[in-house]
Amino acid sequence: MSALASEAAGLQLLVGLGNPGDKYAGTRHNVGFMALEQLARRDGGSFKQQAKLQGLLAEVGQGDRRLRLLMPQTFMNESGRSIRAALDWFGFSPEQMLVLVDDMDLPLGRLRLRLSGGAGGHNGLRSTISHLGGQEFPRLRIGIGAPALNPVERKQRTVGHVLGRFSTAEQPALQEVLDEVLAGVDLIQRLGFERAGNRLNGFVAPSAAKLLEQPTA
Repeated sequence: MSALASEAAGLQLLVGLGNPGDKYAGTRHNVGFMALEQLARRDGGSFKQQAKLQGLLAEVGQGDRRLRLLMPQTFMNESGRSIRAALDWFGFSPEQMLVLVDDMDLPLGRLRLRLSGGAGGHNGLRSTISHLGGQEFPRLRIGIGAPALNPVERKQRTVGHVLGRFSTAEQPALQEVLDEVLAGVDLIQRLGFERAGNRLNGFVAPSAAKLLEQPTA
């Protein structure tokens, strides 16, 4: 990871990507929402609808540890509209934001912190890049695994996979991942993106490793 001005700017806005409504709650595509909801519960924040931001907003922490938590309510494909509105409203730069996003290219139990990059086929990131006019914003990719290794089968099963829920067997690994995301956010606030990335990018959820050891049916 290369150091950017974001190290000095400090983390101010945490964005979780997902789809609004009970229908999508708990789905793999909403793992960014799950992380923010857990952080708000831990730190005593509560989400409220903010029409001007087209999303739900909560605030946690105080002073230099204060964080705004944003869950866009635009549906995934239009996430960038809410993110752009929030950056403009608060006067933050993209480098002061961290986007939490699901990633099929990573197995469940792994994380990737990057300070810039393309959409990687993710519609939420594609919308964000479009509305921000560039790729220079930090994002934490949260592995949800792929539905298949074969490219054709993977494409056919992608929608059902990302809009499906984690299995009972996957729940322990999911919880370990969410705990690590929160620990990573704390670390970013204390030490910056660069040093936090050294930990986050080497993380492997213990329960995820056990899942891989289980025989397949």
